[in-house]
Order: sequence, then structure tokens, then C-alpha cells
Amino acid sequence: MILLEQVLDHIKAGILETGQFIREEAYRFSKDDIEKKGFNDLVSYVDKEAEKMLVSSCTEALPEAGFITEEGTKTERKEEYNWIIDPLDGTTNFTHGLPVYSISVALMRNDELVLGVVYEINRDEFFYALKDGPAYCNDQEIHVSKVNSLSESLLATGFPYYDFDQMQAYLKILNDFMQKTHGLRRMGSAAVDLAYVACGRYEGFFEYNLNAWDVAAGAFIVQQAGGKVTDFKGGNDFVFGREIVASTSSVNEEMLEVIQKHW
Repeated sequence: MILLEQVLDHIKAGILETGQFIREEAYRFSKDDIEKKGFNDLVSYVDKEAEKMLVSSCTEALPEAGFITEEGTKTERKEEYNWIIDPLDGTTNFTHGLPVYSISVALMRNDELVLGVVYEINRDEFFYALKDGPAYCNDQEIHVSKVNSLSESLLATGFPYYDFDQMQAYLKILNDFMQKTHGLRRMGSAAVDLAYVACGRYEGFFEYNLNAWDVAAGAFIVQQAGGKVTDFKGGNDFVFGREIVASTSSVNEEMLEVIQKHW
């Protein structure tokens, strides 16, 4: 029987070590080190080395698990357990010297998330949760905001950076939210945005064109912190469906109403 507490204890040291590596490389990094996977899709040796470190740590913790990784260090999926890893969520921020980026590690059993970690490197904040348990930041239990109306909410989002087919609809959604909330923020790391929803700094987050490694860990932490996570239709296809709404339960319906009006 797999004990998730032991798995978390094992990978925590590896995640913190990887975070320290990224933190140190930020001082040495040059824009000459940037590579492009596609239009506006950046990567560097830091992403690749960080992923190797995380894959090694996760393999030691749970040898029978497969992997879904952003940089393709290991891509063999297994039948029951699979790690979902983003070694550096916010690569564009990192390459430009903006200190908002994170490590995102989730564990999925069959089709269910059972463990999530988001490590916000520059603030040294370790967000985590396990199945059937609460969510934590640096071992302090966290909860989503108690704000229960969209008009009193601060929301987070991300902007499209390579697929602009839905741009006009997205701009209409932004226009509505700008007028109906305390404001919108764009941090540049979906994992951080989700962690901030979990601890009550934001009331909600929405974005499309995201991958599983961007959202899996953070979405799970939001759920364990008492929040609600859906796709734009209000369904549950937010890990692999490339669209997500994460918020307090009371704000979720109002957010979906605005999004569905234009989407």
C-alpha cells in the first residue's frame, strides 16, 4: 500500500533542492541561453536540468509511477500512477529576470489527483496537499478566500501567447471582469496563480491553452483548500482539457456566467 505522506516527504527534499538550483542559476542566466520550442514557447538548460532532478527524486519515491513532463525527460505513462511535472512554470518570467516562477509536481492515480506541490521559489513558499487532507503553505493550513461575490473579488488570469484564435472572445471576458471585480492580475505562472487562490490571495483564476503540467498540482491544492475547479463549461475536464476556472465555490458560478456569455 502506498502511503502518500511518505511519498511527499521523499520528494519534498528533491523539490527544495531543485528550487535552490533554479534560484542560483537565475543569477548566472543569460538571454543567450534561451531556446525556442515554438513561437513564444521558451526553454533553457535550467528547465531541462531541473526536470531531470525532479524526475530522479520522484522515481526514487515511487518507482512504479509513470511520467507526464513538460520537457520530455521521461514520458512513459503507467497504468495506475503518473507524475505530472513542470520544472519551471513561468519560464518567460525567469528568462527576463521577473521573480515569479515555480515548480509544479502532481501525482495522479488512474484519473484522480492524489498529491500536489507548488513551490514558489523566490518567496520560498511550499504549497502542498494530499488526498482527503487539507492544503498547506509551509506547514500552515490554508483555505480559499471567504469573499462570496464577484464584485469583491480579485482575479488572476494569463494571456494567450501562441494560439490567438479565441482572442476576441477572451478580450470580451476580460472587459466584463474588469468592470465587475476589484481587478485582474497576470503573474505569468499558472501554478502560482492557483496556489494564491488556494490561500485566499485571489478569489479566482481562469485561463485557456494550458497543459496538464501547468495546472494539475495547483488545481488539486485549490480543491483541498475548499475551492472549486472546473473547465469553462462547468465540467471536470480541467487537467487535460486546456481550460480552467478555479475559485471559491460561491464565486465560481458568477465567473462561469461571464465566461460562457462570450466563449
